Amino acid sequence: MGQYKSAQNSALSPLRRLLRYGRAYRRQTIAAVTCSILNKIFDLAPPVLIGAAVDVVVQRQDSIIARFGISDVWQQLLTLAVLSALVWGLESLFEYIYQRLWRNLAQVVQHDVRLDAYAHLQNLELSYFEARTTGGLMSILSDDINQLERFLDRGANDILQVITTVIIIGAVFFGTAPKVAWMAMLPMPFIVWGAIAFQKLLAPRYTLVRERVGLLNGRLSNNLSGITTIKSFTTEAYEVEQVALESNAYSDSNRKAIALSAAFIPLIRVLILLAFIAILLYGGMEVVNGALAVGTYSVLVFLTQRLLWPLTRLGETLDQYQRAMASTRRVMGLLDTPIQIHSGHLALPLADVQGELRLANLSFAYETGPAVLYNIDIHIPAGQTIAIVGATGSGKSTLSKLLLRLYEIETGLITLDGTDIQTLKMKDLRRAIGLVSQDVFLFHGTVRENIAYGRLDATLDDIQRAAQNAEAHGFIQQLPQGYDTVVGERGQKLSGGQRQRLAIARALLKDPPILILDEATSAVDNETEAAIQRSLDRITAERTTIAIAHRLSTIRHADCIYVLEQGRIKEQGQHEDLLDLSGIYAQLWRVQTGQRETL
Repeated sequence: MGQYKSAQNSALSPLRRLLRYGRAYRRQTIAAVTCSILNKIFDLAPPVLIGAAVDVVVQRQDSIIARFGISDVWQQLLTLAVLSALVWGLESLFEYIYQRLWRNLAQVVQHDVRLDAYAHLQNLELSYFEARTTGGLMSILSDDINQLERFLDRGANDILQVITTVIIIGAVFFGTAPKVAWMAMLPMPFIVWGAIAFQKLLAPRYTLVRERVGLLNGRLSNNLSGITTIKSFTTEAYEVEQVALESNAYSDSNRKAIALSAAFIPLIRVLILLAFIAILLYGGMEVVNGALAVGTYSVLVFLTQRLLWPLTRLGETLDQYQRAMASTRRVMGLLDTPIQIHSGHLALPLADVQGELRLANLSFAYETGPAVLYNIDIHIPAGQTIAIVGATGSGKSTLSKLLLRLYEIETGLITLDGTDIQTLKMKDLRRAIGLVSQDVFLFHGTVRENIAYGRLDATLDDIQRAAQNAEAHGFIQQLPQGYDTVVGERGQKLSGGQRQRLAIARALLKDPPILILDEATSAVDNETEAAIQRSLDRITAERTTIAIAHRLSTIRHADCIYVLEQGRIKEQGQHEDLLDLSGIYAQLWRVQTGQRETL
């Protein structure tokens, strides 16, 4: 059903999709629209007042104002002065109100769209992120949403005021001088036709602009993340060239869009000039012939300019509109991306988790590749420590991702305490499992904040206890500000071993009944590894532990060791039993130790 709705939404135009999303802001939108229209009504009143003033000066006691019982010319002019002050005051008031309403609406929509898009992005499966660049996604969450905000800030009001201008002035023209009105209205169909034609031509160009800026942001984000590699290989000049290529492509797509959009205003000016000259000449002769009043002629001349001249801004407004629609298409495309992995319905209280895991006849393949796991059968009793070893690419880390439901299995079954994990609530399942990955990620913040990420309400004593168990407390105390030391983006101010020990502390603070150590000691030195090994009994006590490792010395005391080769379990048993088999495990052990262990 969710995928069906996403398909329906994707079929809608960007504008209709935006309007559908904006239903939640209906009251604020109606208020902003109303104030924009009222502002334009009062903005169009001065030419009428000027025409009335001319009529008073020329016709005097026979003027239009005199028909309302004000015969004295001074009183007529005074009345017009009061009306002018009222009109200007109301125009200014409604301009202030509509600007506040539209700008606040733009900020609210920008905020909500960004949060909705980010929240939806977090719920998408890992394969979605693997197929896209971080910079491209950042471009949607930042640039595209900002583009939408800029349109709501100004563009929406401009469109409304142009429409209001056409309707009101058209009504005044046909009501006062129908013989002349058609001249002012004649360019309108051509202007509208031109706007539609330009819109169709601009749409794909601005779509390309948004795609190019996403690629540029992706390149910049990737380079900043890999700045150490760039420096170490002295490829700064090469990367500048690559960024220049992406930037030039972005600039080129922008230039093509600008070349077209910039032609719109000059073409409209020509049409406006023709209409203005027609009114000036034909209307003037109508006054000379007595068929048109001088005051009415003055109003028509002023209103012709007020009608057609704002249409020159239509090019800029159209430009904003197309940029906004291109951005809306990308943002809504993200929001419409269906979530492939859905949470189950069964609650799993943390206190009730025993930690028994069973993988039965499990097979899995990534979307763009062959199968990486074949018919995996593993039983992990609650509270035991099992190890998974094998060569790189044998599927070890994939198992941990499947246990956390970061990917969905194709065939087979994974159960936790006898319950299919697909039926469990996602949050409860992942809360029951602590993962220490070989690819450690630390947030830009303090040591304390990074460890507390495992339990946001943890006290400093809790944090220090977890650090001690992870053999991290000693080096933390030696840092400049101890637990309040800022680690830098991705923990770049710390060594690899220090980052990994913080990751272990973070997982321990979470205190999950199931702990996955995915190459958890791969980046630590021998001394630190020995320290972690000494505390392994504390770390794994009363919890189910899955240790994925290259270093066999760290898992030799596991209750059971599973040896993977090309996605299949080739051997299983305890350390001594596997050595006796003289198979894959024994060969790996000899390579790492340089000798056969004496039993």
